[in-house]
Amino acid sequence: MELAHYWQHPAVSGVDLLRARYLKHGFTRHTHDTFAIGVARQGVEELLVGTETHLVSAGGVVLLNPEVVHTGRPAGTDGWAYRAFYLDVDVVAEATGVANPWFTEPVVYDAAAAAALHQAHLAAQGGDRLASATLLARALSGLRYGRQRTPDAAGNHAVRDAREILHERLVDPPSLAELAAEVGTGQYSLLRAFRTAHGLPPHAYLNQLRVRRARALLDAGEQVAHAAVAVGFVDQSHLTRHFRRIVGVTPGAYRRKNVQDRRRPRT
Repeated sequence: MELAHYWQHPAVSGVDLLRARYLKHGFTRHTHDTFAIGVARQGVEELLVGTETHLVSAGGVVLLNPEVVHTGRPAGTDGWAYRAFYLDVDVVAEATGVANPWFTEPVVYDAAAAAALHQAHLAAQGGDRLASATLLARALSGLRYGRQRTPDAAGNHAVRDAREILHERLVDPPSLAELAAEVGTGQYSLLRAFRTAHGLPPHAYLNQLRVRRARALLDAGEQVAHAAVAVGFVDQSHLTRHFRRIVGVTPGAYRRKNVQDRRRPRT
């Protein structure tokens, strides 16, 4: 039986949590605008990070940097179970004492780190605000795989302009040919450059962006159907399909849990 629960941390702003067991569910290629730190509990996950495939078994700690393209699926018929934190960059920076934290290894096996993350996740699940915040800070400070990130180069102007257009025209985006014409390049050149820069083609980037905007609307209390239309999806089912392939839960389950958690005071 598959299960997935997604909620906000009861005591630390900028931290979401996921507890899941998947038998058949697989994530599409996507990124997070946060750090994603997880610990595998059962089974084996086939995790693709960039172009490298990792088989993550129980006790493995996954350390994914923001905007790194990845996907995951069960490596066998028994599926896999894990617990994950999604943390704003500022939260990790404060805990690690590194201004621009960046993890060099996407998967490590460290029993102490795995145990600390698991304990912090259990405390957050139980709603213990003091213990969960303390254990999370301890778990993050104990991670020894971070380094200072070197800022990226200026990059491709056409790609940056195309990205801005997609952000501005979320509901009514141009075609690939129109997008390329607006930024002054050929559509196939733009497609190659955009994928090189972001790991995703423009249409997949747009769907991911729509899901992120939909999450913000759901957090504000918007109905799922209204959020779907507001971000440019045809209907609720269209949003649900992309939402689950990226977030791991349906928008209805995500919204119900977050509405419940907003009743608790947060610091």
